Amino acid sequence: MTTTTDIAAALASGGIRIVDLTNTLSADTPTLRLPDPFSNLIDFSIEEVSAYNEPGPFWKHHNIHTGEHIGTHIDAPVHWISGREGHDVASIPPARLIGPAAVLDITEKVEADNDYLLTIDDIKAWEAEHGALPKNGWLLLRTGWDKFADDREAFLNADETGSHTPGITAEAAKWLAEETEISGFGVETVGIDAGRGAELDPPFAAHYHLLGNDKYGITSLQNLAELPPTGAVIVVAPLPIVGGTGSPTRVYALVNA
Repeated sequence: MTTTTDIAAALASGGIRIVDLTNTLSADTPTLRLPDPFSNLIDFSIEEVSAYNEPGPFWKHHNIHTGEHIGTHIDAPVHWISGREGHDVASIPPARLIGPAAVLDITEKVEADNDYLLTIDDIKAWEAEHGALPKNGWLLLRTGWDKFADDREAFLNADETGSHTPGITAEAAKWLAEETEISGFGVETVGIDAGRGAELDPPFAAHYHLLGNDKYGITSLQNLAELPPTGAVIVVAPLPIVGGTGSPTRVYALVNA
Protein backbone atom coordinates (compact mmCIF):
# COMPACT_ATOMS: atom_id res chain seq x y z
CA MET A 1 0.00 0.00 0.00
CA THR A 2 1.27 3.48 -0.86
CA THR A 3 1.60 5.59 2.28
CA THR A 4 1.80 9.33 2.82
CA THR A 5 5.51 8.79 3.50
CA ASP A 6 5.89 7.23 0.05
CA ILE A 7 4.11 10.18 -1.55
CA ALA A 8 6.29 12.68 0.31
CA ALA A 9 9.43 10.82 -0.76
CA ALA A 10 8.26 10.71 -4.38
CA LEU A 11 7.57 14.46 -4.33
CA ALA A 12 11.02 15.13 -2.88
CA SER A 13 12.78 12.89 -5.40
CA GLY A 14 10.81 14.13 -8.40
CA GLY A 15 9.02 10.82 -8.87
CA ILE A 16 5.75 12.70 -8.57
CA ARG A 17 5.39 16.04 -10.36
CA ILE A 18 3.01 18.83 -9.36
CA VAL A 19 1.16 20.56 -12.20
CA ASP A 20 -0.51 23.86 -11.34
CA LEU A 21 -3.93 23.99 -13.02
CA THR A 22 -4.75 27.50 -11.77
CA ASN A 23 -4.96 30.75 -13.69
CA THR A 24 -3.37 33.78 -12.02
CA LEU A 25 -5.71 36.18 -10.23
CA SER A 26 -5.52 39.89 -11.03
CA ALA A 27 -7.60 42.77 -12.31
CA ASP A 28 -6.93 41.43 -15.83
CA THR A 29 -8.24 37.92 -15.18
CA PRO A 30 -11.11 37.21 -17.63
CA THR A 31 -14.46 36.96 -15.85
CA LEU A 32 -18.03 36.09 -16.76
CA ARG A 33 -20.17 38.88 -18.20
CA LEU A 34 -23.93 38.39 -17.87
CA PRO A 35 -26.21 40.42 -20.18
CA ASP A 36 -28.75 42.92 -18.91
CA PRO A 37 -30.82 42.85 -16.77
CA PHE A 38 -28.66 40.46 -14.72
CA SER A 39 -26.08 41.73 -12.22
CA ASN A 40 -22.40 40.88 -12.47
CA LEU A 41 -19.84 40.22 -9.78
CA ILE A 42 -17.00 42.67 -9.25
CA ASP A 43 -13.64 41.85 -10.81
CA PHE A 44 -10.64 41.13 -8.63
CA SER A 45 -8.73 44.11 -7.31
CA ILE A 46 -6.04 44.70 -4.72
CA GLU A 47 -5.72 47.70 -2.42
CA GLU A 48 -2.50 48.64 -0.65
CA VAL A 49 -2.87 49.20 3.12
CA SER A 50 0.80 49.60 3.96
CA ALA A 51 4.16 49.08 2.29
CA TYR A 52 7.04 49.43 4.76
CA ASN A 53 5.88 52.99 5.48
CA GLU A 54 4.05 54.96 8.16
CA PRO A 55 0.82 52.85 8.06
CA GLY A 56 2.99 49.76 8.56
CA PRO A 57 6.74 50.35 8.87
CA PHE A 58 7.89 46.72 8.95
CA TRP A 59 5.39 45.05 6.66
CA LYS A 60 3.38 45.22 3.48
CA HIS A 61 -0.23 44.07 3.23
CA HIS A 62 -3.35 44.57 1.14
CA ASN A 63 -7.08 44.33 1.10
CA ILE A 64 -8.50 42.27 -1.74
CA HIS A 65 -11.88 42.80 -3.38
CA THR A 66 -13.40 40.07 -5.49
CA GLY A 67 -16.53 38.19 -6.43
CA GLU A 68 -16.75 34.54 -5.45
CA HIS A 69 -16.81 33.22 -9.02
CA ILE A 70 -13.70 34.97 -10.36
CA GLY A 71 -10.77 33.29 -12.10
CA THR A 72 -10.14 29.62 -11.39
CA HIS A 73 -12.93 28.93 -8.91
CA ILE A 74 -15.22 26.31 -7.46
CA ASP A 75 -19.01 26.22 -7.75
CA ALA A 76 -20.66 24.87 -4.59
CA PRO A 77 -24.17 23.37 -4.73
CA VAL A 78 -25.79 26.44 -3.12
CA HIS A 79 -24.67 28.47 -6.14
CA TRP A 80 -27.68 27.14 -8.07
CA ILE A 81 -31.37 26.95 -7.33
CA SER A 82 -31.33 23.17 -7.74
CA GLY A 83 -28.70 22.87 -4.99
CA ARG A 84 -29.99 25.58 -2.67
CA GLU A 85 -30.32 23.13 0.25
CA GLY A 86 -26.84 21.71 -0.36
CA HIS A 87 -23.29 22.49 0.68
CA ASP A 88 -21.78 25.93 0.81
CA VAL A 89 -18.04 26.14 0.11
CA ALA A 90 -17.05 25.78 3.77
CA SER A 91 -19.08 22.61 4.26
CA ILE A 92 -17.93 20.65 1.19
CA PRO A 93 -16.32 17.49 2.62
CA PRO A 94 -12.54 17.74 2.12
CA ALA A 95 -12.43 14.14 0.89
CA ARG A 96 -14.52 15.21 -2.10
CA LEU A 97 -11.89 17.80 -3.07
CA ILE A 98 -9.05 15.32 -3.65
CA GLY A 99 -9.39 12.44 -6.07
CA PRO A 100 -8.44 10.83 -9.36
CA ALA A 101 -8.56 12.97 -12.49
CA ALA A 102 -10.12 11.75 -15.72
CA VAL A 103 -9.02 14.01 -18.59
CA LEU A 104 -11.24 13.95 -21.68
CA ASP A 105 -9.76 15.75 -24.68
CA ILE A 106 -12.14 17.29 -27.24
CA THR A 107 -9.67 19.88 -28.53
CA GLU A 108 -10.04 18.91 -32.18
CA LYS A 109 -13.83 19.12 -32.06
CA VAL A 110 -13.66 22.54 -30.42
CA GLU A 111 -11.19 23.81 -33.01
CA ALA A 112 -13.81 22.93 -35.63
CA ASP A 113 -16.72 24.36 -33.61
CA ASN A 114 -16.28 26.78 -30.68
CA ASP A 115 -19.83 25.93 -29.54
CA TYR A 116 -19.16 22.19 -29.34
CA LEU A 117 -20.98 20.40 -26.50
CA LEU A 118 -19.68 17.22 -24.86
CA THR A 119 -22.08 14.30 -25.37
CA ILE A 120 -22.80 11.08 -23.53
CA ASP A 121 -21.30 9.24 -26.51
CA ASP A 122 -18.06 11.22 -26.07
CA ILE A 123 -17.88 10.15 -22.43
CA LYS A 124 -18.71 6.53 -23.17
CA ALA A 125 -16.08 6.44 -25.93
CA TRP A 126 -13.53 7.68 -23.37
CA GLU A 127 -14.66 5.01 -20.92
CA ALA A 128 -14.37 2.29 -23.58
CA GLU A 129 -10.69 3.21 -23.93
CA HIS A 130 -9.76 4.14 -20.36
CA GLY A 131 -12.28 2.47 -18.05
CA ALA A 132 -15.20 3.81 -16.06
CA LEU A 133 -15.09 7.31 -14.62
CA PRO A 134 -13.53 6.95 -11.16
CA LYS A 135 -15.52 7.12 -7.94
CA ASN A 136 -14.83 10.41 -6.13
CA GLY A 137 -12.97 11.57 -9.22
CA TRP A 138 -13.12 14.70 -11.31
CA LEU A 139 -13.91 14.72 -15.01
CA LEU A 140 -11.70 17.43 -16.54
CA LEU A 141 -12.71 18.61 -20.01
CA ARG A 142 -9.73 19.58 -22.13
CA THR A 143 -10.71 21.92 -24.96
CA GLY A 144 -7.56 23.97 -25.53
CA TRP A 145 -9.41 27.05 -24.30
CA ASP A 146 -6.71 27.85 -21.73
CA LYS A 147 -4.65 29.37 -24.55
CA PHE A 148 -7.01 32.37 -24.34
CA ALA A 149 -6.74 32.77 -20.56
CA ASP A 150 -4.86 36.08 -20.72
CA ASP A 151 -7.11 37.64 -23.38
CA ARG A 152 -10.53 38.64 -22.05
CA GLU A 153 -12.16 39.11 -25.46
CA ALA A 154 -10.88 35.84 -26.90
CA PHE A 155 -11.66 33.96 -23.67
CA LEU A 156 -15.32 35.04 -23.66
CA ASN A 157 -15.53 34.97 -27.50
CA ALA A 158 -18.73 37.00 -27.62
CA ASP A 159 -20.61 38.54 -30.52
CA GLU A 160 -24.13 39.88 -31.05
CA THR A 161 -25.55 36.36 -30.59
CA GLY A 162 -23.80 35.70 -27.29
CA SER A 163 -20.67 33.99 -26.02
CA HIS A 164 -19.27 31.10 -28.05
CA THR A 165 -17.34 28.72 -25.80
CA PRO A 166 -17.56 24.93 -25.51
CA GLY A 167 -19.38 22.99 -22.83
CA ILE A 168 -21.62 20.00 -22.24
CA THR A 169 -25.06 18.93 -23.45
CA ALA A 170 -27.98 18.88 -21.03
CA GLU A 171 -28.26 15.11 -21.49
CA ALA A 172 -24.60 14.51 -20.67
CA ALA A 173 -24.76 16.81 -17.64
CA LYS A 174 -27.78 14.91 -16.31
CA TRP A 175 -26.05 11.59 -16.96
CA LEU A 176 -22.90 12.66 -15.11
CA ALA A 177 -24.98 13.99 -12.23
CA GLU A 178 -27.23 10.98 -11.81
CA GLU A 179 -25.39 7.97 -13.24
CA THR A 180 -21.80 8.45 -12.07
CA GLU A 181 -20.06 8.78 -8.71
CA ILE A 182 -17.70 11.60 -9.66
CA SER A 183 -17.18 14.50 -7.28
CA GLY A 184 -17.06 17.18 -9.92
CA PHE A 185 -16.58 18.52 -13.42
CA GLY A 186 -13.76 20.85 -14.42
CA VAL A 187 -13.39 23.05 -17.49
CA GLU A 188 -10.91 25.49 -19.05
CA THR A 189 -13.64 28.03 -19.87
CA VAL A 190 -15.16 30.76 -17.68
CA GLY A 191 -18.05 28.56 -16.50
CA ILE A 192 -19.05 24.90 -16.36
CA ASP A 193 -21.77 25.60 -18.92
CA ALA A 194 -21.08 26.56 -22.51
CA GLY A 195 -21.24 30.19 -23.57
CA ARG A 196 -24.70 29.49 -25.01
CA GLY A 197 -25.77 27.41 -22.02
CA ALA A 198 -28.88 29.54 -21.53
CA GLU A 199 -30.31 27.90 -24.66
CA LEU A 200 -30.29 24.42 -23.11
CA ASP A 201 -33.22 22.71 -21.39
CA PRO A 202 -33.00 23.39 -18.51
CA PRO A 203 -30.99 26.59 -18.97
CA PHE A 204 -27.40 26.22 -17.77
CA ALA A 205 -27.91 22.48 -17.49
CA ALA A 206 -24.45 21.69 -16.10
CA HIS A 207 -25.11 23.98 -13.16
CA TYR A 208 -28.64 22.67 -12.73
CA HIS A 209 -27.91 18.95 -12.82
CA LEU A 210 -24.45 18.74 -11.27
CA LEU A 211 -24.90 21.21 -8.41
CA GLY A 212 -28.37 19.83 -7.76
CA ASN A 213 -26.87 16.38 -7.25
CA ASP A 214 -24.08 17.36 -4.83
CA LYS A 215 -21.40 17.52 -7.47
CA TYR A 216 -19.07 20.49 -7.86
CA GLY A 217 -17.64 22.56 -10.68
CA ILE A 218 -14.23 24.11 -11.24
CA THR A 219 -13.53 26.59 -14.02
CA SER A 220 -10.74 28.41 -15.84
CA LEU A 221 -8.34 25.50 -15.49
CA GLN A 222 -4.90 25.63 -17.09
CA ASN A 223 -2.34 23.09 -18.30
CA LEU A 224 -4.65 20.11 -18.75
CA ALA A 225 -2.43 19.18 -21.70
CA GLU A 226 0.20 18.14 -19.16
CA LEU A 227 -2.06 15.51 -17.61
CA PRO A 228 -2.56 11.93 -18.83
CA PRO A 229 -6.10 10.68 -19.51
CA THR A 230 -5.91 8.72 -16.23
CA GLY A 231 -3.45 8.38 -13.38
CA ALA A 232 -3.25 11.94 -12.07
CA VAL A 233 -4.69 13.05 -8.73
CA ILE A 234 -6.38 16.44 -8.45
CA VAL A 235 -6.29 18.67 -5.37
CA VAL A 236 -8.96 21.40 -5.22
CA ALA A 237 -8.31 23.97 -2.47
CA PRO A 238 -10.95 26.73 -2.14
CA LEU A 239 -11.21 29.25 0.66
CA PRO A 240 -13.66 27.84 3.24
CA ILE A 241 -16.10 30.74 2.96
CA VAL A 242 -19.04 30.24 5.32
CA GLY A 243 -22.17 30.69 3.24
CA GLY A 244 -20.03 30.93 0.11
CA THR A 245 -21.51 29.86 -3.20
CA GLY A 246 -18.05 29.75 -4.75
CA SER A 247 -14.45 30.70 -4.14
CA PRO A 248 -11.29 31.48 -6.07
CA THR A 249 -9.42 28.21 -5.83
CA ARG A 250 -5.92 26.83 -6.19
CA VAL A 251 -6.00 23.58 -8.14
CA TYR A 252 -3.09 21.16 -8.44
CA ALA A 253 -2.56 17.79 -10.06
CA LEU A 254 -0.10 15.15 -8.88
CA VAL A 255 1.36 13.29 -11.86
CA ASN A 256 3.84 10.43 -12.04
CA ALA A 257 7.05 11.80 -13.56
